[in-house]
Amino acid sequence: MRRLLLPILGVYAYLTFVSLLLAFLPAVALAALVHRRDPTRRVPGRWVCRLGRVCGAVMPLWRFFVEGPTPPGIESRGYVVVANHESAADPFLLTRLPWDMRWVAKDELFRLPLAGWILRAGGLIPIRRGRGGSMRAMLEACRNTLRDGLPVMLFPEGTRSPDGELLPFKDGAFELAIEAGVPVVPVALAGTRDCRPKGSLWFGWATAKARVLQPFDTAGLTLADAPALREAVRDRIAAEVADLRRELEAANAPRSARPASKVNPTVL
Repeated sequence: MRRLLLPILGVYAYLTFVSLLLAFLPAVALAALVHRRDPTRRVPGRWVCRLGRVCGAVMPLWRFFVEGPTPPGIESRGYVVVANHESAADPFLLTRLPWDMRWVAKDELFRLPLAGWILRAGGLIPIRRGRGGSMRAMLEACRNTLRDGLPVMLFPEGTRSPDGELLPFKDGAFELAIEAGVPVVPVALAGTRDCRPKGSLWFGWATAKARVLQPFDTAGLTLADAPALREAVRDRIAAEVADLRRELEAANAPRSARPASKVNPTVL
């Protein structure tokens, strides 16, 4: 039955997404105009996150959850937030994180009709892979954003994993955090690959979860420490991703396949 419903729900998802883009575009554009003097674009970016949350909420195929502690003072100081990248659905899940942040996104998304206009008006930072000038401009925008007290969000793998396994992390996010003297907040994601696998234009049934992990302090570190910080963060995310996948598999298993719960006998 589920397989038969997928095409119908997929068409519904695309139509709903376009309708929401059209509905949110005036609000994002107005916020960008009113707050055009704010270099962090905090308020327009907040509207983009609202759009992401609504899109995720109305998608009948997806169930999203977020857990973990909110980093202290994140609403008024800079943090570099990093997450593994499983799917194009990752941003819809991450918009549920309970704080403002400015996102780095690949340049191709800014060239899309409607969605690209909203991303640009919302103040997201474009990056064109393989272009040194684009990388330098992105890092400069991130430094200025952190300096003004707003976190930035990056995917250190640089692209979506084709099979769900973590790719090597790049140094940029960690060098940025060390240079700015701000902590790194790792976020582990699992389950989003089933929402929309890389290379697929279709959607799938999925339960996905994001887990916020304890920040890594960068006080006293130099750029020479960036590789060690990068690997420590990657190892931490990898361990949590494995744990989340086990949890999701257990939750999605048929009842007959789940381990029986232990019942303590009542002493009379």
